[in-house]
Amino acid sequence: MIKTKNEYVNREISWLHFNARVLQESADKKVPLIDRLRFLGIFSNNLDEFFKVRYATVKRIVDAGKTGKSVLGGERAKDLLEEITKIVIAQQARSLEIFNSIEEELKSENIFIIDENELSESQAEFIRDYFFKKVNQELMTIILNDLTEFPLLKDTAAYLAVKIVMTNSEQVGTTGGNRYALIEIPKGIDRFIVLPKEGDKNYIIILDDLIRFCLDSVFTMFEFESITAHMIKITRDAELDIDNDLTKSFIQKISTSVEHRKISDPVRFVYDKQIDKDTLQFLKEKMNIVDTDSVIPGGRYHNRRDYMGFPSLGRNDLMYDKIEPLPVKGFGMEGSLLELIAQKDYMIYTPYHTFSYVTKFLREAALDPQVRSIKITVYRLANDSQIASALVNAVKNGKQVTVQIELQARFDEQANINYANQLQAEGVRLIFGVPGLKVHSKICLVEREEGDGIKRYGFVSTGNFNESTAKIYTDYTLFTAHEGILKEMNKVFDFFETNYKINKYKHLVVSPHYTKSKFIKLIDNEIANALVGKEAYVKIKMNSFTSYKMVDKLYEASRAGVKIQLIIRGVCCLIPGVEGMSENIEAISVVDKFLEHPRLFIFGNQGDPKVYISSADWMTRNLDFRVEVGCPIYDNDIKQELLDTFDISWKDNLKARIFSDKQDNAYRERDASEPEIRSQFELYYYYQNKLKS
Repeated sequence: MIKTKNEYVNREISWLHFNARVLQESADKKVPLIDRLRFLGIFSNNLDEFFKVRYATVKRIVDAGKTGKSVLGGERAKDLLEEITKIVIAQQARSLEIFNSIEEELKSENIFIIDENELSESQAEFIRDYFFKKVNQELMTIILNDLTEFPLLKDTAAYLAVKIVMTNSEQVGTTGGNRYALIEIPKGIDRFIVLPKEGDKNYIIILDDLIRFCLDSVFTMFEFESITAHMIKITRDAELDIDNDLTKSFIQKISTSVEHRKISDPVRFVYDKQIDKDTLQFLKEKMNIVDTDSVIPGGRYHNRRDYMGFPSLGRNDLMYDKIEPLPVKGFGMEGSLLELIAQKDYMIYTPYHTFSYVTKFLREAALDPQVRSIKITVYRLANDSQIASALVNAVKNGKQVTVQIELQARFDEQANINYANQLQAEGVRLIFGVPGLKVHSKICLVEREEGDGIKRYGFVSTGNFNESTAKIYTDYTLFTAHEGILKEMNKVFDFFETNYKINKYKHLVVSPHYTKSKFIKLIDNEIANALVGKEAYVKIKMNSFTSYKMVDKLYEASRAGVKIQLIIRGVCCLIPGVEGMSENIEAISVVDKFLEHPRLFIFGNQGDPKVYISSADWMTRNLDFRVEVGCPIYDNDIKQELLDTFDISWKDNLKARIFSDKQDNAYRERDASEPEIRSQFELYYYYQNKLKS
């Protein structure tokens, strides 16, 4: 048996390994050049969220004087903070190497990212003009020397820490011969300024460098020998502290908590490693940086998440081709979707299929004179949401519309508060969920008067009802008129309002009451089959797998001889392939052009597979502290389609990384005789071929 430190991989460390896979995409020469830059942006954005949430959680354990071993997979919290910082410093260094390599490759494509020291005379003139017209009036500049309190720095905002070496001692203040200042990089201005093209050459300057070039214009009131500016950034704890004031509405409580987040404790301080030592020391003293904060030396530029919006410059050849979302055979957009769904179930798999089916379904329900009510859960909506528009349209047409909106959707709290206020003002009936539970389910129910009774239609999804993310997140959505499923969906909406009443379900798999026990029962069935020599297997596709109880259950199944295949995009606390523990478990992660987001569960069941889609990963929060909905697939054609799509993903030999006890993100090896399989591309071809059959 291979010896491992624990039976589990620590969740935080596994998350950092996942982000390393994102970083691998930015280094992959098979990825188009501009998209490689955008993967660097995704890597940076992920890291910001990691520190705001996961690192902050571990830091709170340390600050409370606890070890945290029981919840951290055997790791001591203090040791874990040190390990995280070490890994992140190495990853940041690697990201800088990759960026420098990409920058050189961009030059070969006549795209030049230049700084303030490389400007031609005409470019300098353009920059000065741009600065005074668009930037100067947006700058927030603070002189630090004589302030009694250090100013509150915004979470993940980028600042230039400015050191001014004075010539006039009377202007110095209390810090010897230097003055110090902070300039906040304005968010309302594009981070990348495209300079006038010169021949075939494209030039871009980053806003930070444009400001550096114009520093003398910012500090005209001082006489100085020299002036330098280096980037700094802090990350704050993103936990919401919700008060118990009974006089406040739930919206007011969440709004207050979101405001308080702005002044929460900092957990990470990143600085340009070229910064002068005296400037760094001045800042650390003023900011009261302590040992449990993660202090990370970085490069010249922070907030690399902005590279997600790097300008295309019209170079479509340096970006992934955009796919044209496909229709579903027999599921025509021109006629009535409700009439079609009444006859059989349909499945869409975005972004391979068009998300327009979802908005079309809601718009049809909004206009249909026989539709009486629409009920839907909302977790994250697009900025200009067609979903919200369709729901308002339904109200204006006399439908009863009920929206369960999750105000605690992390980092979308303010957006959801705004939507809640907007929908309520239009007459939509809002439900704010269940005390102590987040509502993460993705369900919609339409009730239509037909004949002497009510006919139900609905859909259940693995992803958010968000037309923006549907272009880049892969998710399943099942449209059905199955009376058993939809009656139980109604029970879920009843639970939102009558929390003390726990319903029973024959079809749906609902958290927090039944998801864990249902899947354990399904695994036990496979164990029983394996023990008597029958074929037994489990195939699972999820975002993250952190529930130790479910990990242990799969270890038990593996020891019984159940063959287990896992496709886990992100965190995976299970260690596959360990003799005597998990030798019958294989696990891969696919990171590619689209973000793999569906939750799919397949159980062999003696040759008659049981197949489920769900909104829930196997994480403690999803199983025990959220309202999640999983749905069985009864239509044989759709069931086969899901089996096919899993197998296509499983056979990936270009973008699949292997989970192992080494945790090294090794790519799956491909035999030279095997064809190359890039699953996301193969899935599109699969659906193209289904249209032809």
